[in-house]
Amino acid sequence: MDFQTRIDAVIDPMLGGDVDRAMTEKRTTPLEMPASDALAKHFGFDGFRDGQQEVIDQILEGRDGLVVMPTGGGKSLCFQIPALCLPGVTLVISPLIALMKDQVDGLVARGIPATLINSSLSWPEQQKRLDGVRRGEWKLVYIAPERFRAESFLRVVKELDVALFAVDEAHCLSQWGHDFRPDYMRLGQALEALGRPQCVAFTATATPTVREDILQVLKLREPFECVSGFARPNLSLNIRHVETRAQKDARVKAIIEQHKTGIIYCATRKKVDLVAELLESWNVSCISYHGGMSDAERNLAQEKFIQREVDIAIATNAFGMGIDRADVRFVIHYEVPGSIEAYYQEAGRAGRDGQPSTCELLFNYADTRTQEFFIDGANPSIADIHGIYQYLLNEANTDYEIHRSIEEIAKGGGIKNSMAVGNALLLLARAGYLERFDLPKSRVRATRLLQPQVLTSQLRLDTRALDEKNHRDRKKLKAMVAMCDARQCRQSHILEYFGERAKAPCGKCDRCLSSKQGHAKLPEKEQAMIIRKALSGVARMSSRNTHGWVARFGRARIAQMLAGSRTQEVLSAGLDQLTTHGILKEQGIDFINRLLRAMLDAGLVHTETIRDFPLLTLTPLGDQVMREKAEAAIVWPSSEEPQKSAKSTPAAAIDETLFTLLRNERSRLAKRDGMPAYVIFTNRALESMAAHLPDTNAQACQLHGISEAKMERYGAGFIEIIGLWKTQKS
Repeated sequence: MDFQTRIDAVIDPMLGGDVDRAMTEKRTTPLEMPASDALAKHFGFDGFRDGQQEVIDQILEGRDGLVVMPTGGGKSLCFQIPALCLPGVTLVISPLIALMKDQVDGLVARGIPATLINSSLSWPEQQKRLDGVRRGEWKLVYIAPERFRAESFLRVVKELDVALFAVDEAHCLSQWGHDFRPDYMRLGQALEALGRPQCVAFTATATPTVREDILQVLKLREPFECVSGFARPNLSLNIRHVETRAQKDARVKAIIEQHKTGIIYCATRKKVDLVAELLESWNVSCISYHGGMSDAERNLAQEKFIQREVDIAIATNAFGMGIDRADVRFVIHYEVPGSIEAYYQEAGRAGRDGQPSTCELLFNYADTRTQEFFIDGANPSIADIHGIYQYLLNEANTDYEIHRSIEEIAKGGGIKNSMAVGNALLLLARAGYLERFDLPKSRVRATRLLQPQVLTSQLRLDTRALDEKNHRDRKKLKAMVAMCDARQCRQSHILEYFGERAKAPCGKCDRCLSSKQGHAKLPEKEQAMIIRKALSGVARMSSRNTHGWVARFGRARIAQMLAGSRTQEVLSAGLDQLTTHGILKEQGIDFINRLLRAMLDAGLVHTETIRDFPLLTLTPLGDQVMREKAEAAIVWPSSEEPQKSAKSTPAAAIDETLFTLLRNERSRLAKRDGMPAYVIFTNRALESMAAHLPDTNAQACQLHGISEAKMERYGAGFIEIIGLWKTQKS
């Protein structure tokens, strides 16, 4: 059964009928304004970025399309500009309420008629806004995908003059995407219900498989495909292998001291709090951001970061979508992410102003257990689903309701991972066996059985689809770990993952920089002795059979033994009793780790994955070198690993007092209008004003990113402040 057939089997069709596969005819109706005029009037730009013009031209010709543009590439403008040029309304499908609100606030501040429709609004309010669309009050309407579940909503939307159906974050509709959302799978059917208006899908991260899924689900008609280069030449992508939390923390401190402004991503809420406490102990001001905080707390934290009240954000992966702060100089991944897509999307939040920035992943294989825990929670087994359902049947009251928390259901169903309970309930709800609802004056969500006559043994679930998703998630994590151990240029590896061939190594990642240390050559006498000692240690921690050496320990444990460590892990395994324990103690643990990696590159040792753990042992060549029966060329590791990174190009000189005055005015307007401060003017816009000191609105509009609409609405106060400041200085 192919992908589309499985979709059709899971989701009840809203409408029957075949899809019209004819090529979309070129648009014949006149535009309301040229794209270049819309860009200048509303956004204050005098030209498009690379790739934007091509996409906009194709859309204005009336073609369906798929646009893949990396984070920071300006993909939102590719549907916002056509919306201003086309007669009718543009519907933008977006998955996150916060992201929707940020974009709508930004558009309204530019004088663009835009609104949103999502679950935060009552049905009467939604109808009111749709009535406004009919009257021509809105040009862009952001809609959450779950709205299309309701046929009542579809009936109202069918009456609108839809010029463009723009699907943002389109990777969400592929089960192979890194953020799959089931409601996105309905969008193809929603298009049919709306009479199949022009549709263009947008995403920042999509492999060839995901792109194919997008085309199939939406049934795009002879679409254009525009895949902008995934390369981010201003980013230095580095993966550092670390063995202890102390090594991680030391690296975090060094990066903060060097680069000042950035985001530290952690896998869990607990780790966010721990890292925040660490920074506070260093007297480094920071904000925390994770799902355990209230909406108000998260909004306040986000606002502080955007307004430059603090320069460091420590967050889980929810942080960053729609963040308008271009001067992020570093992104640190404190633990390994679950996929290359997630890693690159988060790393891409550095250097959005085009200036050199660094991204560093602190890799310890043990951290993959956290991601495996998440995968287990996201993919409950059939046995777990059955156990949960049986518990619900047993506990249901006479109204077939169960008033139990997720934790109570987990305990009652014998489930160790409470995340699996939430996802199992979601699967059962999707299949029509139950529904979840809020209890008055309670934080616990209750469950109601919709088919209580159905026994556990009679549940009908798509086990093949569940198995496929589980396999997909584990394959993505495996690819992420493989990238951490890969010896090629980091940028090249990522580009190949996304189906793009790199023209040349990036020259600035840790792999490229390490290759510049020198060419492989035969070791000198003292170096050869160190290599043989290291090989002897690897041999002592391996076993041997008739086929050769068999790995028993990972590189980290071998390095600890060679360095003479007396940690509990070393002592409990009896490694302190080996004759090679501490044999390279004088070299230090960091050098030993670099030496083992150099030996791996030279083919003296290799890794074997046993029960999902990478273990290290000798190769036949390594065995010969250890016995002094052969020699091998090696790139000798330096005593201190270089950490080169390009420094930021100095910005135009600005007076900090003036900048503070402008920022205070922005905060006043934001508070007055009830919107985020960056929506009024970005930090970059304020810096331009402080550097160029415009005397009039017209002069301000000559600066990059400052539009006529913004200056008409907000400019008077800023021009007055600049005038007073110039008078005081003269």
